[in-house]
Amino acid sequence: MSVVHQLSPGWLLDHLSFINKINYRVHQPQEPCCRKNESTSVGFDSPRMDSKSSFGSSATFVVCDSTTKPGNKDGGNCGMFTQKYAFRSELFHVTKPYITAAVHGEGQQRSEREDAANGVKKETATSITGKRWNSGPCTCEAGTGTTELNPEAQKLDIFETFPAINRKKRKKCVVFNQGELDAMEYHTKIREQILDGSLRLIQEGLKSGFLYQLFEKQDQRSEPTSLPPDACSLPGLCELAKRSQALGEVELPTLRLREEDLSVAEQDLLSRVVENDSSFSKMITLMGQKYLLPPKSSFLLSDISCMQPLLNCRKTFDAIVIDPPWQNKSVKRSNRYSYLSPLQIQQVPIPQLAAPDCLVVTWVTNRQKHLRFVKDELYPSWSVAALAEWHWVKITKTGEFVFPLDSPHKKPYEGLILGRVQEKNTLPLRSTDAEVPPIPDHKLIVSVPCAVHSHKPPLAEVLKDYIKPGGECLELFARNLQPGWTSWGNEVLKFQHMDYFVALESGC
Repeated sequence: MSVVHQLSPGWLLDHLSFINKINYRVHQPQEPCCRKNESTSVGFDSPRMDSKSSFGSSATFVVCDSTTKPGNKDGGNCGMFTQKYAFRSELFHVTKPYITAAVHGEGQQRSEREDAANGVKKETATSITGKRWNSGPCTCEAGTGTTELNPEAQKLDIFETFPAINRKKRKKCVVFNQGELDAMEYHTKIREQILDGSLRLIQEGLKSGFLYQLFEKQDQRSEPTSLPPDACSLPGLCELAKRSQALGEVELPTLRLREEDLSVAEQDLLSRVVENDSSFSKMITLMGQKYLLPPKSSFLLSDISCMQPLLNCRKTFDAIVIDPPWQNKSVKRSNRYSYLSPLQIQQVPIPQLAAPDCLVVTWVTNRQKHLRFVKDELYPSWSVAALAEWHWVKITKTGEFVFPLDSPHKKPYEGLILGRVQEKNTLPLRSTDAEVPPIPDHKLIVSVPCAVHSHKPPLAEVLKDYIKPGGECLELFARNLQPGWTSWGNEVLKFQHMDYFVALESGC
């Protein structure tokens, strides 16, 4: 279970627990037979773990046999063994905010000192008393240090110091663009809901011990977290698959991995939906990199131009979660992933993938432009009615926001827009025994985020009451897999890479 506490404001989730309760147990052939009291490395598609792991943690273990084959004269058993894996817990060990209010203050003081050294005199507009806001052009009287404010400015309580720079009796005022003004207004509207609801869930987490006060664990030093390198270019692999598919022009059927399947050819994993029907995890190799597939999961590794294999399954879904690669300045600067334009996102074939009354959930950034696009353009184009807006609030293990709530740049929350596919007919879409409750508005999902960028928290448990029992679920633009779900994207196996997992010592 990922839900630690559920209160009226929403849910406190344990993302790490959700991952590690997945049955990441892999049946693997043993190489060769074990010898008495001899430690050996795992064979066949198993990473070699030694005391100098690239992640800095020890993971040596003795291979044991879990079959009933007779032993050999050396005391070892030949056959199969079962190895269990766990997601690296240090990637969720977030004990301190990424940026604190104190850091903001120090940065501001440093900037003032630097300006003073450069002969630039900063004055704070006396009529604002240290607060910053502008909802339109502002006027400054030369030599007075006063500023006239739009009356709407008085309604907000989140501001920064507003510097009025005096150079040769000229006053320069910072004017916010419309997007920044919209973001401020939106933040003001939801601020109390975020603050009050998060506080209640955090207090419950502190009482139960899931969260803790920093002084309670002073003996645990927070070491810098090293992240696995992007050794395999999954988007590049998608390009390779497209070229291969173009040469063959063959519609490949779904590849179903059975319990007894211990290996699969690399080319068989491309340009088709892959299902792990086994009750165990499977380990696959792509371009020399190893990935873990959870049991009862399926995926299609492709980009938006090659979704046809998913449509060819002739399957419709009762819940679709979408995490689009939104365009923003941060993504452009970091070149972290390729983004799509709103028009490209609109081309995702939701009408063909959605079952009647399908629940559609879309992750959005805090840009009001994106939020309005989803509500006013994207959902209507898919015949989806927007019904509710939720927020994912990111906190540390000590119950602090990862960014100051009133930070003008980074907010400690992201949004989700929930809606349902609307049918043109007026007939009831469900029988009375399959009715689901209406979707509540303004719910919070509070959790400690993964240190890896864009690893969203699991929604399976918080959405289950709003999906018919046994409903089919799909995640689009996914970067990881989960049991019972179909996942699609050009990085769909990103967080299934073996570098994110550690082999447990109890390998039998």
